[in-house]
Amino acid sequence: MRALTSVLLATLAGTACLGGGANDDAEPPGGSVTLWTDSTELFMEYSALIVGRPVKFAIHLTDITDFAPLQSGRITLRFVPQGGGEPVIATQPAPRVAGIFGPTAAFARPGVYDLLLLVESEQARDSIRIPGMRVYAAASDLPAQAEAGGGIAFLKEQQWRTPGFPSVFAEEGEVMESFEVAGEVVPAAGRAADVAAPIGGMIDVDGTGGSPAPGQWVRRGQLLLVLTPALGDGGSVFAQSRRELREAEDEHQRVTRLYAVEAVSQRRLRESEIRLQAAREALAGLSGGDALDVTGKLAIHAPIAGVVASRRITPGSRVAPGESLFRIVDPSLVWLEVHVPAGRAAALSAASGATFRLEGGERLYRARRTVSIGSVVDSLTRTLLVLYEAANPDGSIKVGATATITVGTGKRVQGVVVPGAAILDEDGRPICYVQVEGERFEKREVRIGANDGTYVVVLAGLRSGDRVVTGAAYQVRLASLSSAVPAEGHEH
Repeated sequence: MRALTSVLLATLAGTACLGGGANDDAEPPGGSVTLWTDSTELFMEYSALIVGRPVKFAIHLTDITDFAPLQSGRITLRFVPQGGGEPVIATQPAPRVAGIFGPTAAFARPGVYDLLLLVESEQARDSIRIPGMRVYAAASDLPAQAEAGGGIAFLKEQQWRTPGFPSVFAEEGEVMESFEVAGEVVPAAGRAADVAAPIGGMIDVDGTGGSPAPGQWVRRGQLLLVLTPALGDGGSVFAQSRRELREAEDEHQRVTRLYAVEAVSQRRLRESEIRLQAAREALAGLSGGDALDVTGKLAIHAPIAGVVASRRITPGSRVAPGESLFRIVDPSLVWLEVHVPAGRAAALSAASGATFRLEGGERLYRARRTVSIGSVVDSLTRTLLVLYEAANPDGSIKVGATATITVGTGKRVQGVVVPGAAILDEDGRPICYVQVEGERFEKREVRIGANDGTYVVVLAGLRSGDRVVTGAAYQVRLASLSSAVPAEGHEH
């Protein structure tokens, strides 16, 4: 049997939602049970248990792995008298509608029964024990009816139709204290390159047909464009440098042959080698590392692999030496540039972790490491520069985007812990919604403490064991603003 995580048993707390219309007076007030196991959520309503009167149980079963209703499966209710005797058994082979079962049981003897509810479904198999259910000998034996609890009504049918409607227990735990600052995503060191024109010239029309467009990935060494040097802006220098290189090559070959027959000294050979190396370096320096082809044109290649962030070329246009042509960024690894207020600087260390969310997004990212923590506080902004590194294999972190970064201080704080998604802001006040029963919720104003970007310590307003809504809480908030029963009704 799976251990029950929480049990809420309300008996004689109001008329159970088991029907309607003219027969309401025939249904004595009953009770409800709400509980969660590690695989199933149970919400059960029933009228008062009285000898000789068949009772229909409205049983709502939710698969807790995805909070969807059980679509199929068999349930068995086994009521075992605490004083001994034959159990009362009721079964239903399949739900009447998705998630809702309605078996009927009748009792021949009064007393206290322990209920064992067996769930056999492809979605979940569970054994749920509900002790202490009282059966009365007659309606006159029923205790005085308690007032029904208040709160926000949000039916199981509404919950099942609301995407992303999980809930979890608030638990005792600890989180690392942190604070939030704004930052910007920038390329990591060595992951960005500006490709500039090494000399003045004309952008060759035929050499730009395959030039990559912004957003395209290029490999290192890939041809970007072809430049025709302008004679007045370095082209003559190129021609002279090429001539000097050819002369140096010819001279070195001649001296090498003469040295082989001992016609010249070793010193003469060494001088020819130095001249040849100098000619090669001069030509490479003029072309930015690229070489002129046989037609006298300069092919410019990508210095790194990455995505073309910008392209500033027009075929046939003239460019000046040093003019920017392309910007290439490798986004597979990025840095977060964070300016931490000086008052928080003392809490930083290289071991301080960081998580972040991009502007306008809900996805949580985690920094891989702290690259550096500055040593000087900016005198104008009174902030300290901190760099974090984050892997970006899927490219979802865009360079240049702003982000909200949660920076850990290394200090751990204990208390009642809930996911940060459970906390909403209402006019500057933190609130959350607690599921007090299967279809009844309460709004709680809370006081929060440490926050690590994923979990929050609640200092007041919640107790360990409270069930809080962590997804689609806004729908519960909307339900709290309306007292109308949904148009689709409550189907049992």
